[in-house]
Parts: sequence; C-alpha cells; structure tokens
Amino acid sequence: MSTIEPPSVTACYALAVLSATAGNTSGSGSWALPTDRLEFGEMRTLWDAVLGARDAGPHTGLLVGDRIRPDALHILGHLVLTCASLADAAQAAERYHPLVSQAGTVTLDRRSSVSRVCYRPTVAPAAMHPQQVEAVVSSMVRAARWVAGDDWAPLAVSFAHPRTGSAEPYARVLGCPVTFDAPQNAITVANEDLDRRRPLYDPALNALHRAYAERLLHQLSAATTVAQRVRQWLEHAALEDAGPEGPAKELNLSVRTLRRALNAEGTSWRALLDTARHSRAGRLLETTALPLDRIAPLVGLSGATALVRAFTRWEGMPPGAYRSRRRPARPDRDEVGSG
Repeated sequence: MSTIEPPSVTACYALAVLSATAGNTSGSGSWALPTDRLEFGEMRTLWDAVLGARDAGPHTGLLVGDRIRPDALHILGHLVLTCASLADAAQAAERYHPLVSQAGTVTLDRRSSVSRVCYRPTVAPAAMHPQQVEAVVSSMVRAARWVAGDDWAPLAVSFAHPRTGSAEPYARVLGCPVTFDAPQNAITVANEDLDRRRPLYDPALNALHRAYAERLLHQLSAATTVAQRVRQWLEHAALEDAGPEGPAKELNLSVRTLRRALNAEGTSWRALLDTARHSRAGRLLETTALPLDRIAPLVGLSGATALVRAFTRWEGMPPGAYRSRRRPARPDRDEVGSG
C-alpha cells in the first residue's frame, strides 16, 4: 500500500487523550492553538506511548473516551452541547467529525424503530489501534449524555475488532450490551431517544457554533491535497472503467499534471485506484451476498480469480474467509442485537 497525504487530527483531541491518561493531567503540549492539527501518524505515536505506559491496560482506550470533555472536540463539542436532540447531535457529528479527525467517518443509519451511529476508520486497519476506536466510540456515548443526561444509555454498542480484557468495564462505561467481531463499530439508539427534544435549547447559539464549524470545514477542505481529492472521487466512481481522466477533469488538470502532482505527494494513480478497489471490495463482501464473479467487475477486476489474488494481497486472507468473519450472522439489521 502506498503512502498518501496523511489525514490530520485536531490538537485539542491529542491533548485530551494525554489529559485523560492516568498520571498525566497537565494537558501540556507543543501546540499553540486549538485549531492546530497533527498528522495521523503523530496521533498514532501518541497512542503507542499511552498504551505502552506502565499503568496502561486493555481498557485504556475505553476509559480515555469516557473522560473526554466538550473542549476536546473543539467546535464540534460546543455544537453538540447546543443541539436540540440526539438526532441533531448525530447529524452534526456526521458532518463535522473531520474537524476532529480525518482518520474516520461518522454516519447516522436511521431505521424504523432503532438507529445506529456508526464509526468507520478511513485509514488502513493496521494503522489504527483497536483502543483508538474504543476511545472514539465511548467518547460518542459520553457526548450523547451531554445532550440526553448522565443516566442515558444506548440500546447496544458493537465493535468490529475482538475483545481484549474482561467484559465488565465495557458494560459499566457504556451501560448496555456490547458485542465484538461485529460487522461495524456502532451505537444502537432507540428512535424515541434520538428524537426527544431537550427542554432547554438555544437555537441562536447553536446557529452561531454551526456557522463557525462550517467556516472551519471549508478551510479544511480547501487544504485538501490532490491525492485526497482523487481518493474522494474514487469513493463514488464506477471502478470498472475508472481512469485518471475523470478526476483530472474534475480538478481542471491535465492527466499529465495530475500524475506529476500525485508523484510529488508520494503516491500514484495506480496506487490510489488499488486502495479504492480494496475498500470497495471489502464493503461489498461485508454488506452483500453477491458472488465473487459479480463483485470482481464492480471493483474493476477481470474475474473471481483476480479478485481472490488481489484480496489475499490486501488482507492476507481470501475474500470468502473475510466475508465469513465480517458479515453478521443474522440478516435483520433492525434488531438491536444484530451488531
């Protein structure tokens, strides 16, 4: 896998992780402003140090997330505090999470009676420690309690990775049944809770925070590199006939200039296309029952044999084994316990 322009994380969150770690309450750091950002690799190095500390344990990430305060999320934290409902807060997180971290996405999956707030890392699986994921998910539960009250709990929480350590701290911190090796990292919420409006709500203050968040999001998007723009284009492209001409046209560049820009950023069209095929194939294996010979052309590969060969290179296992591990045991995703 090639190196592309790394996603960034707000320094506020990095400082909060340090502050929430036992034995480090100073919150000191070398960053001057809350709008300063770190490359994701620096954030991973910080987590490596946190998890390598003598007093760290298998639940460190879970506990760090539960100690997160609104200012750790910068403007998103303040925006959540002024939201009218959990639904509004989830939608704000869905849009403005890149201000906190570009290494993952938050989505709200609405269903008839229960909904899920899902977190999906956008970096390579090996690049993000499972405890980082647990910190994000437990911080989202904590943020929901800012809106719904300290005694609120979701219906269920699921993690895509295996459990390490005992189950008790998960149930205690999250307040609900918790499953592992699930298809996705998700918080399941009753729609009744999601849509219940707060008795005290200041729409003018909420609008003020939202306008500031929009401005920061625009600035962050404007700083996006060519590699990131190509990756965004590939996310929605038909990969069976994708070529560099598509993103070049969208970016008002010649194909030659596009290739030179990608090379200067340490990557290439071929590498980005390979990464997009990997991501698309994984999603199709997780979320559909399509046979391999149907999936292969959808990701731009010649057939099932090519897909098996490519997927084994990407994941270290054939697509059938990956699908068996990642797909839910029951098809009814509207059930609370389905993960």
